Amino acid sequence: MNGPPLIVHLLHRLGIGGMEIQLIERINRMPAQAFRHALVSLTEIEPAMAQRIRRSDVELVALHKPSGLALGLHREVYRVLRRLRPEVLHAYNLAALEYVLPARWAGVAVCIHGSHGREADDPNGMRRRHLLLRRAAAPLYDCCYANSRDMLAWLRDAVQVSPAKSCFLPNGVDPARFGRRSTPLHGAPIVIGSVSRLQAVKDPYCLVEAFAILRERLPHLRPRLSLQIAGGGPLLEPLRERVRSMGLAGAVRLLGERSDIPDVLDEFRVFALTSIAEGCPGAVLEAMAAGLPVVATRVGGVPDIVDDGVTGRLVPPSQPCAIAAALEPYVIDAALAAHHGAAGRDRVEREFGMQTMVNAYQGLYERLLRSTAGRVACAG
Repeated sequence: MNGPPLIVHLLHRLGIGGMEIQLIERINRMPAQAFRHALVSLTEIEPAMAQRIRRSDVELVALHKPSGLALGLHREVYRVLRRLRPEVLHAYNLAALEYVLPARWAGVAVCIHGSHGREADDPNGMRRRHLLLRRAAAPLYDCCYANSRDMLAWLRDAVQVSPAKSCFLPNGVDPARFGRRSTPLHGAPIVIGSVSRLQAVKDPYCLVEAFAILRERLPHLRPRLSLQIAGGGPLLEPLRERVRSMGLAGAVRLLGERSDIPDVLDEFRVFALTSIAEGCPGAVLEAMAAGLPVVATRVGGVPDIVDDGVTGRLVPPSQPCAIAAALEPYVIDAALAAHHGAAGRDRVEREFGMQTMVNAYQGLYERLLRSTAGRVACAG
């Protein structure tokens, strides 16, 4: 081994998304003398994401996996791991789960799997084929962690990972990136906003429908009311067409990918997230750090973050009327929005700091490596 231990992070695609941004933040902030890092994408690497990595010693590998099974990819992963010779494999989500086999064949001492979210077609993680795969792969990992307490319970109950080999590692955010909010001017625009990758699991159509309902409920505020959604993804153009078909083109702005999220959030009165499944959404943490109240669906790890009635409101998924009703008090009452937003920022500063997250991951790597075979209990 030359230098600090090497961690290979294996994921489906290094594209713009909450999990990927959190991963890069950990790499950037973890002390260089503690660990080296390499990123292996089973498919592609977006240049914009590669540019976010501030460390010059991080190797990036894209394997260009085609759609479908691509069984030969196991051989490619094995070859990459034999060349890099990492001490740790850190695999992310279902797409990378099975590659623990070539990692073990390549002699990787420590293998870790992270559950950061679920798929739109299996929001509860109970599809039989996937569940059987997870149960078969779990014993080959030294630790399986989740970034929400809901998902940790699912790991232990449904996937049947023992408490000794599973733990909770929440996401984090740097509140210093977001300024404290000033009092909005009287008569200023009222912006409901969201930041997310536009894909089925985020259910952005539900948010647009809720906004249309809210406009009907508050006709006197309609001229000041707008919806802004930042983020790209496969549903960007279909969502744009839906907005046009609903006659909302003048009131709904789809901002596309943005690199200036603190500035985007500064325009919002309230933040909304209408996902049907979530892990520990970094976008919600950023909104709270920016001093925004959050209206979000009660799924996955969202209740770990949003304190209902204190920092925002929690609503059932796929119910636009309920989302509109939860947004309405913040639209009507700027003081209430500011009060709940300030409470959210205070909570982020206390419980979800970026350095807290980095320290937790670094501690997990160090604990597992201290054992000769990498098999020690996680701190649950």
